Amino acid sequence: MDKLRLRFEKTGRAVYISHLDLMHTMQRAFSRAGYALKYSEGFNPHPQISIALPLSVGAASRCEIMDFKLKEDPILSELPAKLTAALPEGIRVLEAYEPERKVALIKWLSVEGVMEYDERDAGEMAEALTAFYAADVIVITKKAKRGMGETDIRPGIREIAFEAGEREVLVRAVISAQEPTINPELLAEALRQRKPEIAPDFAKFTRVETFDADGKVFR
Repeated sequence: MDKLRLRFEKTGRAVYISHLDLMHTMQRAFSRAGYALKYSEGFNPHPQISIALPLSVGAASRCEIMDFKLKEDPILSELPAKLTAALPEGIRVLEAYEPERKVALIKWLSVEGVMEYDERDAGEMAEALTAFYAADVIVITKKAKRGMGETDIRPGIREIAFEAGEREVLVRAVISAQEPTINPELLAEALRQRKPEIAPDFAKFTRVETFDADGKVFR
């Protein structure tokens, strides 16, 4: 076996682990579970491990993907349980397998979110949110490689729907994972910038699934 792939979830208190700390956590878990990672060659060797779409601190996911290489071929069916036992609460390996496609082919992310409103009516907010995201263009100011700039995020939102709860609005969306990258947190940020009267008091999001450009589940 050459390159291998993990699918894992990061939930609960683990959402506050940064991407860099997550990489270190994963490396230690492999060692504790008895798996030796391969290292790159050269003057500054590093473990051959990479996470496809780095997750923002505070965001949860049930579909994280990580590629890695080991010095010896493992029994893939045993790897998820052994790694999970060596990982902190909130990080759980769901499956390990040999990848068939490159992560560059990930195009869409299915996400779920909760927008909380302390004083405003959730039903009214759900209707207003639906109307706001029905627009053909939603331009916001966001950080880019060359500094702050204006970006239309609407083309990166394939689907979006809102459902009122008691004091919150549930969000389900399919957004662009790459080229362009639409962070789900931008769904709330767009409201703060363009329509603050319906912006939530608090919002949190969870990645649910990854898809290719044709809308097929990516593995």
